[in-house]
Amino acid sequence: MTQRIIPINSPNFIPDRTPEKPLDWPEILGNSNPLALEIGCGIGHFILEHAIKQPEINFLAIDIYNKGCLKTCAKVDEAGLKNVRVMRVEARWLLEKGLHPESLTAVYINCPDPWPKKRHRGRRLVNQEFLLTLAQFLEPGGSFFFSTDFDNYAEDVAGQISDLTGYRNMLQQDWTYHLPGYPISKYMQRFLDKGQKIYFMHHQRDAAVSRQELPVPAIQRGYRFDWQKVEND
Repeated sequence: MTQRIIPINSPNFIPDRTPEKPLDWPEILGNSNPLALEIGCGIGHFILEHAIKQPEINFLAIDIYNKGCLKTCAKVDEAGLKNVRVMRVEARWLLEKGLHPESLTAVYINCPDPWPKKRHRGRRLVNQEFLLTLAQFLEPGGSFFFSTDFDNYAEDVAGQISDLTGYRNMLQQDWTYHLPGYPISKYMQRFLDKGQKIYFMHHQRDAAVSRQELPVPAIQRGYRFDWQKVEND
């Protein structure tokens, strides 16, 4: 049975989930501070901690689930934060439609759906095409943080990003199991409490490579996202 979508009335919520042109982020946020993006904000623990620590950075937290956006907004509102906005939007749609190139100072993707079955791995969000697209929207020197609790996903992303022009690994190895100062969400903590590992990666957009020199992403245009499949969450 499909559940009713709960309206989100927070002043920090952006209701447009399919923007057709880049949004005016300085106008929306009231300043021209750098903009960071969290893809898949869950219920907001990570973005709340990060935004409190970095008031000089604006944060956009996105998720495809109504419930997650609702809870994230509640946390942001209760904390009185002015540097966070929440949006229910699909990540690839936002990158293609709602942002200007080189407009992001950082991107965070924490424990996305690993699609563990081999036949389903093509559904993973972070793949070579997505990384190529993301490089277009990171400012020179901007950071990309990725974490996963699934070893095969870590291996896939590490292998793909190491072959791409435009990224620099900021670690001494492909990943680390501890990233100092990096917030740990409740979802991550559940795995850590069970003795399971979290794989953390940190890359930067290579400032020595201009956007014109970056490989052109081979994104398939005209993709469709079926909102009906996530309306009950």
